[in-house]
Amino acid sequence: MRNALTIALLLALATSPVLAADTDTVAPVDTAITLDHAPHPFNVRDLVMMQRVSDPQLSPDGRHAAFSVRSTDYAANKGVNAIYIQDLDGGEPRSVVNMAANTPRWSPDGRSLYFLAPVNGVVQLWRRSVGDLLAAGGHRPPTSLAPVQVSHGVLDVQAYKLSPDGKSVLLSYAVFTDCDTLACTKQMQDKRAADKATGTLYKKLFVRHWDTWSDGTRNQLYLGRFDEKGQLPTESTLLSRGIDGDVPSKPFGDDSEFAFSPDGKTVYFGVRIAGRSEPWSTNFDIYKVPADGSAVPANLTAENKAWDAYPVPSPDGKTLYYLAMKVPGFEADRFGIMALDLATGAKREIDPQWDRSPGGMGISADGKTLYVTADDKGQHPLFAVETASGKVRQLVGDGEVESYSLAGSRLLLARNDLKRPTDLYTTNADGKDLKQVTHYNTALLKNAHEGDFEFFTFKGWNNEPVQGYVVKPAGYQPGKKYPVAFIIHGGPQGAMTNGWSYRWNPQTYAGQGFAVVTINFHGSTGYGQKFTDSISGDWGGKPLEDLKLGWQAALDKYSFLDGNRACALGASYGGYMTYWIAGVWNQPWKCLIDHDGVFDARMMYYATEELWFEERENGGPQYEVPANYEKFNPVDHVKDWRVPMLVVHSGNDFRIPITQGLGAFTVMQRRGVPSEFLTFPNENHWVLKPHNSVLWHDTVNAWLKQWTAEPKAKQ
Repeated sequence: MRNALTIALLLALATSPVLAADTDTVAPVDTAITLDHAPHPFNVRDLVMMQRVSDPQLSPDGRHAAFSVRSTDYAANKGVNAIYIQDLDGGEPRSVVNMAANTPRWSPDGRSLYFLAPVNGVVQLWRRSVGDLLAAGGHRPPTSLAPVQVSHGVLDVQAYKLSPDGKSVLLSYAVFTDCDTLACTKQMQDKRAADKATGTLYKKLFVRHWDTWSDGTRNQLYLGRFDEKGQLPTESTLLSRGIDGDVPSKPFGDDSEFAFSPDGKTVYFGVRIAGRSEPWSTNFDIYKVPADGSAVPANLTAENKAWDAYPVPSPDGKTLYYLAMKVPGFEADRFGIMALDLATGAKREIDPQWDRSPGGMGISADGKTLYVTADDKGQHPLFAVETASGKVRQLVGDGEVESYSLAGSRLLLARNDLKRPTDLYTTNADGKDLKQVTHYNTALLKNAHEGDFEFFTFKGWNNEPVQGYVVKPAGYQPGKKYPVAFIIHGGPQGAMTNGWSYRWNPQTYAGQGFAVVTINFHGSTGYGQKFTDSISGDWGGKPLEDLKLGWQAALDKYSFLDGNRACALGASYGGYMTYWIAGVWNQPWKCLIDHDGVFDARMMYYATEELWFEERENGGPQYEVPANYEKFNPVDHVKDWRVPMLVVHSGNDFRIPITQGLGAFTVMQRRGVPSEFLTFPNENHWVLKPHNSVLWHDTVNAWLKQWTAEPKAKQ
């Protein structure tokens, strides 16, 4: 195992970005990082060099874990994914392949591991004999034990899933649906690339989605059968025939959106039919199709016009479990767990009494228990749900269970919290005997000091209970007062939970000497669906009241918070709220920081891509209910903007386009309000590249320190 501290790096970065005089450009930063081995407060350089553990997969016998680890190649400005296996009964993680790879999946017999890796620029499916690797004692295997490429298509494999008997595999490719072969799609792509005319004519939305311009391809589902040598044909059998939609969905869909029946004869998948309504629809449905492609897919959930997704067949093949929302055009409605009797077509909701929205669903071998995760009062635990009664039990509580895998009576968890990044843990099927089995960043965190945290509850809007938390600065000293970073979460149907983040991590501010306060205002998840729903149509109302009351409650409870040296900051909806409070609640703040926020609600409707979100939150299209969009529109209050503000907005953010940030910066420059604008032309709604992450944090921290510095004593 390689720890991030052992990576050879050459030069240290400067502590803050250097701005070129009289320009808006940022001078280049150094190309390498030296991690500080001496005790020091946690910082962004620690953050970007951490090894990121994900995608835990238990072997069929429950003894071995396969998982992904992303390390940072800072000089190349990218993450590098690798696959490891570990004997859970003892031993260290062992590298599976000597190439960049991801998405490990065990063969049904447990003797091989499949994964995705590129070949000549095309992502292909590979197989590795894991039994041979273990027999080799973890050393580099001889050539005969090297990974074997098993797919040879001309397009990237987007996602895959092995059949229960291991004789076939579901494969997703991005294709032109009027093509009969994968080769046809590749030919059309090559023809486009060679054309000197660069214009694209669109006849319907999406024109662009998340961070990508639409190219006309759809993710489609295929089935490939392995031959006697374990190889797949170049052309596989199309299963999603006639489906105008993406399987899995864009931009974040994965193999949880499709599944085999236990006998391998039927395939289930979720999809939203696009047509001309894709940008304002959340009507995903579950389809079934014969695995041999002998019939077209059949819709199993057509009666529900809201979101149906994530099929999980029962082990006996008689029941199909899936998640379903009830409100059309809404992504933050509560998911209910549905059971479909495949013989009669009867449907029932298993857990109507449970006021949480589950995800990440898996099933026990006997079919009696479903395993799910869900936000719950600032945590993201793992729960067990009885399929017969709907009774819910919490298995693993504190922190965030990011993902998990089940085999027999053993669970393998990827778990983190506010002070620890993700590592793997094992427990039994009842959540007992929780044991940490990987320790990827332990050495780094031993020297990088963090701040302790505490949740608190106060009376928010309408005297209803609202939760928040406070993080103390690293190196906290009782009796001393500290400046405050008041973080406003995005979503808005989200929450600041007891979980680790590589974007908005409170420990990066604690390491800079700031206390952190954050509030899970009305609209947040994990406190019941009524609480979550309450923000729709009221973006600047109840949430603002909660933020005001929560800020005062924190000041009253924690004497170390210096209310006279505090800045508010947030992204997405948190960025919207930052613009909103700039005009209607600017008194407490020494500075503001806005990342990719909504500045003009009116234009946001016409510039964003997923229109269903705007229409749900504002009660309809802007041209039908214009007053709803103006009720809490930050642009209407810019005459009262006076607090210094840093604006960050990226060029490939198509969710909240860059003109929103440019508009806000223009206002402040025109009015003479101290302001700066940081932009990343090649980032989306998030800042992901290692160098950009460092620059983002350095710029944000410099702005916070500039405006919260203690006044100098008079000479």
